Amino acid sequence: MSKIDDYSKKRGQNDPLFASEVKQSAFNLDAAVAVTNLRKSLHLNQREFAALVGKPQSTISRIEHGSMNVSTQVLSQIAAGTHRRLKIQFI
Repeated sequence: MSKIDDYSKKRGQNDPLFASEVKQSAFNLDAAVAVTNLRKSLHLNQREFAALVGKPQSTISRIEHGSMNVSTQVLSQIAAGTHRRLKIQFI
């Protein structure tokens, strides 16, 4: 376990808001990687990808940078626009 993981775990035990924000950040980063990989696999730039999925380019940028609390609804819309299926797993 890294020092940051250890710190996050210890602080999260005493600070539920911090723990929640850490979990949301992890989800945002997972979504960022998934959306970026999908876009690149389609050989599209952000503007082209945004047009395909019916979202503003700025939304795609925020998702890919991990700065947007992306919802499963938005991810489902991206999946539909790219003729993919969204799969959510508990690991």
